[in-house]
Amino acid sequence: MAPNATIFKATLHIADMDRHYYEDHALTLARHPSETDERMMVRLLAFARHAHDALLFGRGIGTEDEPALWQKDLTGAIDLWIEVGEPDEKVIRQACGRAGRVVVYSYGGRGADRWWEKTCTALSRCTNLTVINIPQDESRALAQLAQRSMDLHCSIQDGQILIGDGTIAVQIELATMHPTVI
Repeated sequence: MAPNATIFKATLHIADMDRHYYEDHALTLARHPSETDERMMVRLLAFARHAHDALLFGRGIGTEDEPALWQKDLTGAIDLWIEVGEPDEKVIRQACGRAGRVVVYSYGGRGADRWWEKTCTALSRCTNLTVINIPQDESRALAQLAQRSMDLHCSIQDGQILIGDGTIAVQIELATMHPTVI
């Protein structure tokens, strides 16, 4: 964690009908000084979508040897590696070699589209990679939920995500960019 990180506390109530996962999580998120609310909330969304007792947040921005989130098995092998934003293609390829599954959550509209156009050919052979795009309007709306202390409810059904704090609710429809859905 960065020395000047801002600490956010979140109680996340997850009802994931797709995975039959219904749990509450008390989370502490350290927001790096260079991290935006939007990126932090995308990390939180990724946690909700992959929630598991062994899923942990990484050390943060600037640590190439750790992702935004990861899940290890009891032997220390990495089952799941999650990146947020527009990670370098080399980092993704290395992650695909180290982890059973790698998921990248991109966001930011045209910038995310250009990033994927630039890296998709090099990453097309990564069979354990999934790249998901969050539409810009939805990721920005998600950022509006960011508060130092949050109590959020997240429902996931048929790939649709609804997350809110009782006052604001954001509906998110994820677009899978890789593997290509035909």
